[in-house]
Amino acid sequence: MMKYVFETKMEVRDYECDIEGIVNNANYLHYMEHTRHLFLQKCGLSFAEMHRKGVDAVVARMNLQYKTPLQCDDEFYSRLWLEKQGVRYVFHQDIYRASDERLCLKATVELVCLIQGKLGNSEDYDRAFEKYFA
Repeated sequence: MMKYVFETKMEVRDYECDIEGIVNNANYLHYMEHTRHLFLQKCGLSFAEMHRKGVDAVVARMNLQYKTPLQCDDEFYSRLWLEKQGVRYVFHQDIYRASDERLCLKATVELVCLIQGKLGNSEDYDRAFEKYFA
């Protein structure tokens, strides 16, 4: 297991829950995306600025394992570590309930860069992530 390189704390909002009183599975995607965007900011990059430069990091594949459901008003930690495999940036993202550190979601999210619409390596992303690669 790799050491996490980024963490953010969030809270479940009531409208994110379904009729069962637990977070709807699709909302975990939003939590993970928000975490990656905050991490990008920490690395000194702007998702919007990179897009203006013609470089778009897009999700190519996700593997999600739901473990313990979050409920309304739960606070949670969204954590990540990453590695590079060829042209793919592989984000290992885990979500833990803050009250007891119980694992709620374990995910692997693979991103690739489209540079002017074509698959390629981004020097900007490589440089920004370099010190965090596993």
